[in-house]
Amino acid sequence: MARNWTTLRELLLPALDGSARSTERALRAAVRSGGLRAGTRLPSSRDLAAQLGVSRGTVTAAYEQLIAEGYLISKRGSGTRVANAVNTAVAPADAPAAPIRQWRYDMRSGLPALGMFPRAAWLAAARSSLAELPDAALGYPDPAGLAELREELVGYLGRVRSVVATPNELLITHGASEGMALLANVLHHNGHTSIAVEHPSHEGQANLLRSHGLNPIPIAVDEHGLRVADLEATDCRVALVTSAHQFPLGVALSPERRHALLAWARARDGVVIEDDYDAEHRYDRPAVGAVQAMDPTRVVYLGSVSKTLAPALRLGWLVAPSPITQALVTRKLMHDLGCGPLPQATFARFLREGGYDRHLRRTRLVYRERRDALLSAIRAHFPSWEVVGIAAGLHLVVRLPERMDDNAAQDLLAARGIHALALSKHSWGLPSPYPGLVLGYAALSPDRLHAAVAEMAEVLES
Repeated sequence: MARNWTTLRELLLPALDGSARSTERALRAAVRSGGLRAGTRLPSSRDLAAQLGVSRGTVTAAYEQLIAEGYLISKRGSGTRVANAVNTAVAPADAPAAPIRQWRYDMRSGLPALGMFPRAAWLAAARSSLAELPDAALGYPDPAGLAELREELVGYLGRVRSVVATPNELLITHGASEGMALLANVLHHNGHTSIAVEHPSHEGQANLLRSHGLNPIPIAVDEHGLRVADLEATDCRVALVTSAHQFPLGVALSPERRHALLAWARARDGVVIEDDYDAEHRYDRPAVGAVQAMDPTRVVYLGSVSKTLAPALRLGWLVAPSPITQALVTRKLMHDLGCGPLPQATFARFLREGGYDRHLRRTRLVYRERRDALLSAIRAHFPSWEVVGIAAGLHLVVRLPERMDDNAAQDLLAARGIHALALSKHSWGLPSPYPGLVLGYAALSPDRLHAAVAEMAEVLES
């Protein structure tokens, strides 16, 4: 006969005969097999008795016997738990992952000041949006993304980046990396086997493209951005650019190169992928509009909140011509059914109520101050070093003297707890344009930036 019961802490045991000995054996076996791990809190005797359909006294007797044998421990106020000292038959676990190194001075590029995340404003937006979210929105999501967020993003991107799009041409993703992966899958399915990529650029991005069937073809970058003449000498029909602030060299794609790039795409019946990864951060001039605005039929636009709010949110977007968008939405549906509606609704409200704009205004001032502090420290300790790129983003590149090995410099700095990557790390094993260091500054205060550079001078000039 079926029993009606509720439980605060469920515990699954094999069928029992109702005796204390049977309950005791089942619990002992669960502990010894590792099904009940050390430290696991067990249900109360009343709760477990209801689950098993036995008397409370039966469970109490079993608990007392296992406590006496050392399998369980019981303390007033903390319940009954599996003892830590019990050896189980569980196979040894894999070796634990190496702990993430804690750097004294973390000068990684691409990481915003995580301590500036607007926790209170985000939490308020989350509460309000959840309260207003209809019940139906808690079901399986629209794979293209929450309609409310797509509407807000189209307005925002049109206002600040001149992006031309409708909500139906925008796809919400788990960050720009997922957008790139989905796009690579669609392009490969459509017959593309190679993609032109700036050199140097992020090696992880090149690896991602390879893993989805596209062979990255390096195209050199100079002070005007991607060398389109070099691109024209390839068989590629897809090109990936960071036009607003090239990563890592920090240059902007010149107007002449923008027009040449789009002319190349039209002549080849090709596609330009514009990764607008940190375009919100400009410190000495207004931002230029996205290349996408110059020809929305040829350009796919990628963005995310990873460089503005926090990478942990895993929120990004992709704007593409309608035929590509439909293929991407289908691919997204097959991949993970769509992104969670709750963070999307929170971000939509954050955008609508001006929280995002306020956060960007605040961080822009802070990042400019930190960049200026880093430049001041470099000039004081390394007057011969050349700083490359425009005043934008979350990092800068310093060009080292030709005699220096930037990999060796990176290793020397790492030994002193300074995390600064060599420019050659972004060259995919190909020759680097020159020895350099890529220095992020968003995560460190001006005082710590001065201290970091002073220690760099002590290490590299000794």
